[in-house]
Amino acid sequence: EINKARIGRSGAIRPLVDLLGNGTPRGKKDAAAALFNLSLIHENKAQIVQADAVRYLVKLLDPAAGMVDKAVAVLASLATTSEGRTAIGQEGGIPLLVEVVELGSARGKANATAALLQLCTNSSRFCIMVLQEGAVPPLVALSRSGTQRAKEKVYTASAGFPLFSKSPPFFNSENLYISLIKLLVLTGTGT
Repeated sequence: EINKARIGRSGAIRPLVDLLGNGTPRGKKDAAAALFNLSLIHENKAQIVQADAVRYLVKLLDPAAGMVDKAVAVLASLATTSEGRTAIGQEGGIPLLVEVVELGSARGKANATAALLQLCTNSSRFCIMVLQEGAVPPLVALSRSGTQRAKEKVYTASAGFPLFSKSPPFFNSENLYISLIKLLVLTGTGT
């Protein structure tokens, strides 16, 4: 943990982001892995966003790049900060995250869900965008047939909102939609 903070302070984040955007496929994968580990330290998250990593990470959500899982893991970590959420929204990441929830790997679905729910919990504008992108059906499907880890991500990321019962299927599309509308009201957009 100490080294992660030292690496962040050393100026290494900018070159890692440059490698993420312009490196070889192997270099991009290594840069994404390093940025994910560095993003586990809160003070590094703002630097990663400021270095324009989100722009590259959103581009890497294209399945043809072969890096969806790595990119969405970093985005989920960055979505825990206001800077990260803003960058994800500005770079067009919301539709792509919804697509990962629908079509991605089990790990990708879990991380995309965590990112989307961070976006919804903290921004009514982003919550509206998530709803408009059709996130409810894939989230419901994930809650019913996803891995236990994915179900826990949905449940944990939504803590504090009445989305779930204690037993499967956790929620249905009507309950999720109603809960998201309640979230909009709580954050001031629905009034």
